[in-house]
Amino acid sequence: MWSFIGQLVWLMLPAGIANIGASISRYIPLLNYPVDFGKSWRGKRIFGAHKTWRGVVFGTLLGISTFLLQRYLYQFAFAKDLSLINYDQQTWIFGLLLGSGAIWGDIVKSFFKRRINRVPGESWLPFDQIDYTVGGLIAISFIYFPGWLMSFSIVLFGFLLHIIFNLLGYILKLQKNKL
Repeated sequence: MWSFIGQLVWLMLPAGIANIGASISRYIPLLNYPVDFGKSWRGKRIFGAHKTWRGVVFGTLLGISTFLLQRYLYQFAFAKDLSLINYDQQTWIFGLLLGSGAIWGDIVKSFFKRRINRVPGESWLPFDQIDYTVGGLIAISFIYFPGWLMSFSIVLFGFLLHIIFNLLGYILKLQKNKL
């Protein structure tokens, strides 16, 4: 079982790092422009001021970088044991798809969150917890599909990991919300 969980985490690591990277990019002064360019639709912001090109670019670059590190580590036995894909046969495009898929999954979720009058930062279970995994899986499905059972497991485990890390961040006073 632990091997299976390790494989899930290893495959989706670029998406998870991209998701975290987009959040911490707020400390970077460049590209602080909203993805929706400040536009509204039906009286509500399309995505919100907090979804910026800075987060898209920084998160995606971190997703690519994480994949390239995994590709380098693939020469070692531990990485081969964790891998569901042959990293020698994949290019940086795989990291691009996982990283950008995670970011755009979050942005699309924000569109719907604004439609139901949820403010940025307000929890929306389970969508806040699964948006990056679903987005990453959809994006890589153009070149790799892990199967329905594996995909469901990735979303479920991503949900649980998201909750655990948010609770830890809340306890350490690094985050305002528990979920």
